[in-house]
Amino acid sequence: MSDTPDSKMLSGPKDPESQINPEVLQNISVTMSIEVGRAMIKIKDLMRLTQGSVVELDRIAGEPLDLLINNTVVAQGEVVLVNERYGVRLTRVVPASERMKHL
Repeated sequence: MSDTPDSKMLSGPKDPESQINPEVLQNISVTMSIEVGRAMIKIKDLMRLTQGSVVELDRIAGEPLDLLINNTVVAQGEVVLVNERYGVRLTRVVPASERMKHL
């Protein structure tokens, strides 16, 4: 980039105190969860749940799962088995511009 005024604006501030340290940012913990589906039930129905009860969710079998970071959907995927553990293969990553709308 040349040192034109426009290129200086695009490259960001040069003051080291105003820049984020990538090492600090990479070590921040977040909560990741996978959502299979949701259900709304009345408390009386909740109180009746026992081992073996089935709760119907709002998703159809085969629909992608939602991967959430701090309760914000960031991707969708499908369940996979990895060395006898469950995992999620991402099939769609939500663009950052779309995620920002839901903050």
